[in-house]
Amino acid sequence: MPLNASATRSCVESTDAGQAATILLDRHGVVIAWSPAAEQLFGYRTTEVVGRSAAELWPEAFPDLLQESSGGEEADRSLGRSVALTHRRGHHLDVALMASSLASGKPGGEGTVILATARPLPRHREDQAILDGLFTQSPIGVAVYDTQLRLVRMNAALERIQGLPPQAVLGRRITEFLPELDTAAMENRLQSVLDTGRPIMSAEHRGRTPADPGKDHVWNVSSFALTGPDGRTLGVTDAIIDITDRYRARERLAFLDEAAARIGTTLDVTRTAEELLDILVPRLADFAVVGLLEGVAAGEEPGPPAASGGILRLAARKASNPAMTEGLRRVGDLQGFPADSPHAQSLADGQPRLLPVIDPNADWIRNSPDPRVQVMLKRGTHSLMLVPLRAREVTLGFVHMYRSAHADAFEPDDLVLTQELVARAAVCVDNARRYTREHTAAVTLHESLLPRNVPDQSAVDVAHRFIAARAHAGVSGAWFDVIPLSGARVALAVGDTPGTGVQAAADMGRICSAVRTLAQLDLSPDELLARLDDMVPRLVEREHSTGSAPVVDRLVGATCLFAIYDPVSRRCVMAGAGHPPPAIADPTGQVRIPELPSNKALGLGDGVFEPLDIELAEGKTLFFYTEGLARACHSDTAVPVRLRAVMAQGGHLLDERCQAIADCVLPHLAAEDDLAVLLARTCSLGADQVATWDLPQDPAVVADTRSLVLRQLDRWDLGHLAFTTELIVSELITNAIRYGSAPLQLRLIHDRALICEVSDASSTSPHIRRAASTDEGGRGLFLVAQCSHRWGTRYTATGKTIWTEQLLNAPWDTLEPDQDLDDAPTTIATPNLATA
Repeated sequence: MPLNASATRSCVESTDAGQAATILLDRHGVVIAWSPAAEQLFGYRTTEVVGRSAAELWPEAFPDLLQESSGGEEADRSLGRSVALTHRRGHHLDVALMASSLASGKPGGEGTVILATARPLPRHREDQAILDGLFTQSPIGVAVYDTQLRLVRMNAALERIQGLPPQAVLGRRITEFLPELDTAAMENRLQSVLDTGRPIMSAEHRGRTPADPGKDHVWNVSSFALTGPDGRTLGVTDAIIDITDRYRARERLAFLDEAAARIGTTLDVTRTAEELLDILVPRLADFAVVGLLEGVAAGEEPGPPAASGGILRLAARKASNPAMTEGLRRVGDLQGFPADSPHAQSLADGQPRLLPVIDPNADWIRNSPDPRVQVMLKRGTHSLMLVPLRAREVTLGFVHMYRSAHADAFEPDDLVLTQELVARAAVCVDNARRYTREHTAAVTLHESLLPRNVPDQSAVDVAHRFIAARAHAGVSGAWFDVIPLSGARVALAVGDTPGTGVQAAADMGRICSAVRTLAQLDLSPDELLARLDDMVPRLVEREHSTGSAPVVDRLVGATCLFAIYDPVSRRCVMAGAGHPPPAIADPTGQVRIPELPSNKALGLGDGVFEPLDIELAEGKTLFFYTEGLARACHSDTAVPVRLRAVMAQGGHLLDERCQAIADCVLPHLAAEDDLAVLLARTCSLGADQVATWDLPQDPAVVADTRSLVLRQLDRWDLGHLAFTTELIVSELITNAIRYGSAPLQLRLIHDRALICEVSDASSTSPHIRRAASTDEGGRGLFLVAQCSHRWGTRYTATGKTIWTEQLLNAPWDTLEPDQDLDDAPTTIATPNLATA
């Protein structure tokens, strides 16, 4: 029947006209009008529904509604009825419908107008819808357990995680259907939630399930209790997420971070290789070996891999089980590989190799001449991975890894991770190789500048030790020297130059060369240091102009201690430039430190180096050392006590005491410090080895002096040197009388050589020259030089001394007194005029 006006107004007013969907049906139930609100509510466009039957759209509701709409009073009761209608996307909508029949006034013109509005679902139906979606559409695994920890409900996602259908697991405990996992920990977690009611979030479990039995997975599990309206605990629910990929990525980053911290802690090639294997075994491999091309460990530049012939030197190896290495090559052995083996191929082309399963029938295995290959296979080795060690486009060697105890073979992911680890390690190995090369050069240079053998002399007995800084720290500039001087004296020098490495060794060489050169001028210690100090800024100034300032700037601040000991007078004169004084131990065991004046280091602008002059009885020991030992004493107060005890052991051999001192200090020595130790035990020349005469400045004394000298030579049983000595003495005394000043003195010393010294009060320096054939004089010093092994001049506070040395077994032994000098043996060395 037609809808009256009041009813229509009531229908419209009871809904929000702006939100109500209006649908107009003809008398056959076909849609003839579809409002925009209807498009928004149901998802259908007007063109999609106009002309279609409402029964086709909603077969579950409209037949009954249309029947009621034509039934008089029944239609009135249908106004505002709640009906569930289907959305275009397939889900159900709970809508309020108001329907009314229309009449056009024409036969057959009746139709139906419908107003529809969405109405919220009842709470229980909403909860049910959410729960249904969770168990059907959620990608998160959901498991519901009862209070007995039996699985009572699971969703589809959990079924995919476990790989087990519901009928195989419902009603059972985890221990019954997933025994491979750590079920005890899982059930303990569930029980804790049941007992306390507190949720446990983000617990991690690792293992394998039937869904992927060949691979470990990691799951993030959160557990919470289920309680009823009365507060009673009904069970516990797990929310499970597979985080395997995320876990592996996190584990890989942590692994790489750990490797970066643990690999390359030193600049030692072998230690770096060992650190790499400490990372790889046992986490990635059961057995791993690092092989390096020949010369890499020694710091040499590696040649082309092809030139090695597939032969490498085993630098490091490690096994999870030490028994795996029995019968295999040891560290340091050469290891060769056949040309058709993956090892040789990887070395040749620089590409990694992955053999998940080693084929025991492969040609390179069956034809291998090395029986160790079969030994490894018999021990269960089944998977192989090779990664070349390459840095800066240069192949240094490779790493080969094996699995035997692991059930799993190597995978491509393992190769990717290992490549990254080895790439980092290769840079560290190459850095260590380059450093080793530089360190070797520095040590070689440093040691070449130190005295390998102490020169023969009678003034002191000497023992020394030099220990270079540890390989990863570099060579510092510590040095020492023993320099024989004229008059049977000896110079003892020790010092330090700042810095480490080749530059420090070069700086040390500059200082050492300067000290040796200046020492030959017979300068006093304070004068020698003054000249050395003056040399440093001049050298710096000169090198600044050539752009080499950073090198020579290190000379500023160098230290030096220079001492001269005279075994005739038993006096020792020493001066220091910023260097600690020596210790002096006497035969009774007393040790003291002399009060050496404190002077600045070299190059700091203080040209005055106050000396110390002390008397040293025979048998006293001077202990010279470098700053490394001084720093070791400051770092541990027990070191000086032990050093004094060692120094006091006068009965021990000097070399043994020197070694004991090195052993005492070495554990406390800083890594960047060298250790140089020099022990010098004083000797003395007795009165029977020295003859001295004071002479008047009278030419007539020359003949008498020759007689005195000949008698003294007879006492020393040196008559075979009488002719040359008589000639030398005559010439030197004649020159002193003619050109020098009184008082005059002649001294003969019988030591390892026969030393003749003539002193006067003049500072005029004699010069040797070559006289012409027509000259009546000028041949005196030339004759002296020809008859002596060495000669020279030294200056003292009272004048000068001209000295000569003759070897006790000189070739003049066979020269007769009436033989001409031109007939002398031709093997006489040319005199060293540079020392004059």
